[in-house]
Amino acid sequence: MRTVMSPEGDIGMSNAKMEKINLLVTGVGGQGVVLASDIIGETALAAGYDVKKTDTLGMAQRGGSVLSHVRLAPRVWSPLIKDGTVDLLLALEKLEAARWSHFLRPGGIAIVNNYEQPPLSVSLGQEKYPGDGAIAAALKRRTDQVYFVDGTVRVKELGNVRTLNIFMLGCFSVFSPLDVETWRESIARRMPENIREINLTAFETGRKEIEGVRIGKS
Repeated sequence: MRTVMSPEGDIGMSNAKMEKINLLVTGVGGQGVVLASDIIGETALAAGYDVKKTDTLGMAQRGGSVLSHVRLAPRVWSPLIKDGTVDLLLALEKLEAARWSHFLRPGGIAIVNNYEQPPLSVSLGQEKYPGDGAIAAALKRRTDQVYFVDGTVRVKELGNVRTLNIFMLGCFSVFSPLDVETWRESIARRMPENIREINLTAFETGRKEIEGVRIGKS
């Protein structure tokens, strides 16, 4: 487990109106979950939030579960989020969305990449990967605000599947109170020049994708 803590200094008068956000980012090893949560934290810090985050890596190199807790508020004392209090679940793999669905608060938001990567137990024939109906049901027991997006398909169309995490940040950004330009600046700072433009394109594609899904649900 790795914990990242922000400075404990004065956060400024402008943050008085900011709301608290508990965010869970999950996926499997190799999908860039930790980088995505780092960028969320950096973007929030740039916007004046206090930020705490912690990462749990389960056999990440072998495609195991990866989970990041991220908490944003004018003042945050602990990086860990309690069950039933997550405002937004951002899942890069759909079984991981179901696995951590109990963290969602009633009426929270789940954004789920419609992609499956069977864990080792499924590959060995010890368990079965649940169907889409079972995964959706697990999430909908917590909230009606469940959005499935075709992230892996979209980033393959862009020509770089490794931009999935940034695509998903684009989806999340539509729901977040953080200014879109601050998001772009954080992503640009993090990315080497040779992949900066494709990642910024993935971010914008994610924003468009989630807007289309939201319209489709309305």
